[in-house]
Amino acid sequence: MVQNLQNNEIQPKKLLLLAILAGRTMLKNGAETYRAEDTIERICKSRKGIQHADAFVTPTGIFASLEYNGEMITYFIRVKSSKIDLNIISLVNEFSRQFVNSNMSIDEGLKRLKHINKINNYKTITRSLFGSLACAFFSLLFGGTLMDFISSYMVSLIVLILINKLTEYKITFFLNKFIGAALASILSILSVRLGIGKNMDTIIIASIMSLVPGVAITNAMRDTISGDFLSGLSRTLEAIFSALAIAFGVGVVLNMYFKGVIR
Repeated sequence: MVQNLQNNEIQPKKLLLLAILAGRTMLKNGAETYRAEDTIERICKSRKGIQHADAFVTPTGIFASLEYNGEMITYFIRVKSSKIDLNIISLVNEFSRQFVNSNMSIDEGLKRLKHINKINNYKTITRSLFGSLACAFFSLLFGGTLMDFISSYMVSLIVLILINKLTEYKITFFLNKFIGAALASILSILSVRLGIGKNMDTIIIASIMSLVPGVAITNAMRDTISGDFLSGLSRTLEAIFSALAIAFGVGVVLNMYFKGVIR
């Protein structure tokens, strides 16, 4: 079923605003650019009176426009930061399907989107506790001992708590990952020196697994395969620089350690 737009100027503008906010919510929570584009276009085209609707999404911004009664309306929204929250993406997907297949009002849609944006499934300490546990299991995967598992868990926990704190200050992702990797290396060395862990390299590798840009690499491949070469290239560069930041953070600390600066 489709809903007729009222003959006032604000309705198509609110419809486009609703669509672009849905796309921004998806993009900020780790969705692929083609998925955000498809969501925006489907929401816009779901209502009668819209002659044309198009969206162009990059990892840092969204351009969207629609035509209503011969007039083109265009919005642009800047996306400055992102995180990984697959539950939010799923909720927006579900919302867009409900909006397209029903006569839900635009105001009701905006209220639902605002509610979705306020959802916080897990507290920071919960994410840190279980994220560090996942990292610790990598130490066993890489042949570490039980003591390495314990060391990796403690180091990862401290690193994740620090990273979450740094994120609140909107530090760039490169510096964020560099500091996290450097701290993981220092704490890994300290754990071995104190006799808590045995294999320093295993502890370091396991502790930095939470910093590895796995989602960025995956989205880069999916965007490229879908033909979004600009977004694919952008995400690929993000993944490369994230990996470089991690490598520099670990490398600087290990270089200082082997030269005797850190003992």
